[in-house]
Amino acid sequence: MHSNTPNRRRFILLGTATVAGTLLASGAAAQTNVGLRSALKYQDTPKGPQRCDNCMHWVPGSTPTARGGCKVIPGDKEIAPQGWCTAWAAVPAKK
Repeated sequence: MHSNTPNRRRFILLGTATVAGTLLASGAAAQTNVGLRSALKYQDTPKGPQRCDNCMHWVPGSTPTARGGCKVIPGDKEIAPQGWCTAWAAVPAKK
């Protein structure tokens, strides 16, 4: 009767890992880089005229108001267009 315990545990662990992997792959979990956000003092609000959507590192979302990404915070797809962090740098003026 106890000989099935390791197999049962393995089945539960593999099942849990599969469900977690599926949820992450489907985008069910927010994709943020908490460590870099904290280090760069990221906030969802602008600092004066400095906003993510006028920063050279901004990667736009699907619409102008949608959350996007940042070249400095890889893997984070939840950056607010009106957000700000210490890595903010103005978009170079067009010539």
